[in-house]
Amino acid sequence: MAKKSAIEKNKNRARLVTRLAAKRARLKAVAEDRDLPVEERFAARLKLAEMPRNSSATRLHSRCELTGRPKAFYRRFRISRIALRELASRGQIPGMVKASW
Repeated sequence: MAKKSAIEKNKNRARLVTRLAAKRARLKAVAEDRDLPVEERFAARLKLAEMPRNSSATRLHSRCELTGRPKAFYRRFRISRIALRELASRGQIPGMVKASW
């Protein structure tokens, strides 16, 4: 089980990303628009830099839904390899069987 503080920190980041996504996208569009004057684009860049760092989607880390483990994460199932193996062994994932030969 991962540290509760790390899990909560990531949840707070996710909330911040969703809340400020529209504003961030708008500022990025202004900053990258070559048709606008340089001063306006620079002002947009400054406002973008003033925004919280945790509002950027790249600061999010994929974590297991069950255990909070940050590594060995399967996006398709949204769980870690360890949790996936346990669930598959118990037969709780439809269509998945443990290999044996």
